[in-house]
Formats: sequence, C-alpha cells, structure tokens
Amino acid sequence: MGLITETNEQYYAGSQRFLAQTAAAGQQFTATFDTALVFGSSNPLETAYALNNFKLYTAAPGVLTYTEYTDAFSVAGDVVTITAAIPVSTSVVIQLKRLDGGNYGNRDAVGQAVEDNYDSYSYIKLNDIINNFLVAYVGDGKLIPSVKRTDIMFHAKRCMQEFSYDTLQSTKSQELSIPPSLSVVIPQDYVNYVKASWIDNLGVKRPIYPANNLTINPFSTPLQDNRGIPTQDNFGENLEGTSITEARWAKADDNIISGRLTPELFNNQYDAYGFDEVGREYGQRYGMDPQYAQSNGWFTINHREGLMSFSSDLAGAIVVLEYISDGLSYDLDTRLPKMAEEAMYAYISHAVVASRINQPEYVVNRLKREKSASLRNAKIRLSNIKLDQIVLTMRGKSKWIKS
Repeated sequence: MGLITETNEQYYAGSQRFLAQTAAAGQQFTATFDTALVFGSSNPLETAYALNNFKLYTAAPGVLTYTEYTDAFSVAGDVVTITAAIPVSTSVVIQLKRLDGGNYGNRDAVGQAVEDNYDSYSYIKLNDIINNFLVAYVGDGKLIPSVKRTDIMFHAKRCMQEFSYDTLQSTKSQELSIPPSLSVVIPQDYVNYVKASWIDNLGVKRPIYPANNLTINPFSTPLQDNRGIPTQDNFGENLEGTSITEARWAKADDNIISGRLTPELFNNQYDAYGFDEVGREYGQRYGMDPQYAQSNGWFTINHREGLMSFSSDLAGAIVVLEYISDGLSYDLDTRLPKMAEEAMYAYISHAVVASRINQPEYVVNRLKREKSASLRNAKIRLSNIKLDQIVLTMRGKSKWIKS
C-alpha cells in the first residue's frame, strides 16, 4: 500500500470538500488529513475558538461563494458533526489554517497547520517507530522475546536526544532584535548554541563570536561586608547583588578591544604623523589574537539569569541565533528523518538487550557493531553532500594566486 494518503488539495491547499447527502441533522464529515484536527469550540465568540487549527465553510447548492460556518458543530477525532440540518447538496469545506488564510470565505483561516505538514513525508513519527519495532523485533522466534512498550519508549526518546545532538539536522534558529539591555532570553527548548550572527542590510549573515577569555558572566554575585565575607538574609541565604563585570562589559568600547581605528579615534587621539598622545604607532594590531581582531562583536551565555548577552556595538541589531534542542520539546520535534530510521531500530535493539542480565556477550557486541554501522550510514546520508558542491569546491582550490 502507498504511504501517501492525502490528496494534492489536502497537502498543498490544506482543504477537503464534502457534499451533504441528506437534509438530516447531525451529518458527519470525516477528515483524512495527515494533520489531526484540533478543536476548541464552534462558537467564534468564545476564546477557545482560536484553539481550532481549522475552519468550516459552506456554500448553498449551486452557489460558488463560501461563507464561514459559525453554527454549532462538534469534533470527535477527525469526524466533524454539524448539529443542525443543512440542505441537500450543500458544499462543506474543512480548511486547515495556513499563513495566507486559505482559499475560502474571507480567507481568514490564518495559522500554520498546513505549513507544519509540508515536507512531512521525509520524516517518520516516533510513535510509528515504536510500533514498527514491536512488530519487527519483538515476539516468539525474534530477537527480543518480550519487552514492555514503556521500555521501548524510554530508549526511543533517549535515542532521539542523542541523535539530535550530533547526527540529525535538528538545528533551530530564532531571529531576534537586540534591546538596549543587550540581552535576550535563551529559547525555551535550548540545549546548546551552534552559532550567532547579525544580519546586515543585504540580509547577509555576519558571524558573532563567543567572548571566550575576554569576559565572563559570574554565576553568583554575593554581597560582601567590609571584610569580604558574604552577607545573608533573614533566611540564611546569601544576598545577591548585580554583576560589576557585566556592567563594565556592557559599557566597553569594542573598538579599543579589537584595535580597530575609527574616524573618531583618528580625529581625537592621533596626530598627522600617526602617533597618539602617549606615543603609540599605527600597527598596534600586529600580533593580536585573531579571535579579538574582528568587528562583528561578541556574545556570552549568562546561565545565572538564563540570558544571552551581546557586546555594546550590537544594540538594535537583528541577530539570528542557531541552536540545537533534544528533539522532544514539541510534537513536531518527535519525528525522525527516514534516512536515520534504521539507525534508531539498531540503537533500541542494542539498548534493550544490553540492559538485561544474563545476555550472551557475543549478541550484545554484535548489536553494538550494528548500531555503530547504522549510525555511520545515517550520518553520511544526512550530510547531504552533492557532487556538484564538491566540484565547485575543487574548482575554487585550483585558482591561480596572482600578485
């Protein structure tokens, strides 16, 4: 049987049309989207109506103009039941919400349910992985005679986390505007950063570098008495103050740190012979550490307050933060690229067998080798290296250096 069950209209437009067969009340219409219907209320005046990931539209027999259906209806699973009677041959449309509002009524079915389903064929859901594993690997005469479903769920989630860190293409990104405070909140599903960049007027990414040894965000800033001993509150806990290090870093002149000569520095400090008032010459950047000799700014991770802080020259800039999560934070995350499906089966097999006592060591070692081989294949497949990209790179390497 084919794996694609949606029609082109369902996939691309996010809509499914029906025709009322009778004039009876309580007619039911079953949606067959890959996206499950989310239902909050049928009353547009209720707050829960906004929770719906779809809208219902109808058109009278022989009429091509659709209007939003706002009378009572209910949803059970993917079955929509219209409470009142509607005329025979009434056209009924279930429109999933999409960014442009859809094609019916006032085009006001605004949301992202349709776009979330795009590219879904290249993934397999974690629940399907678990079901497939139970069918193929568990039972009499199979690798694992018996195992609890909860055990498989645990190992599948652990596998998803491990794969998300260094195997899957699971990098997320957020576009943020840097406020005057120079700090933004770390994303809710953040595990570790990949890189940060500010966006110039052409939309080009300019890399922002970690401050590394330049500065630090102290995890604790206890208030001290005149003897240097931390002071406590009435509950015996240390009193915390504001960080002097962070305050000084926020006011730091990045031009001085990077050794970048600006027109202001030239006009104010340097004379016509290239010396400043204390006798330093041009060329002071010679021998400077390359990680500091750049003009894109720096960032630090403030784990004390859960913030990412940026250097003062990035105030008001548009920054894109790329980071990785663990693949379990949201429903859309709990799916796996099909190219890594076999690697997950191998991971679960080894994890289940290796966690049991009195298992033959040669079986555990064989499963471990199979897991490593499958993971290596998954990484190669997901690297997505194309021949034309290799050709372009090699052509760039063969250029002559002209003086």
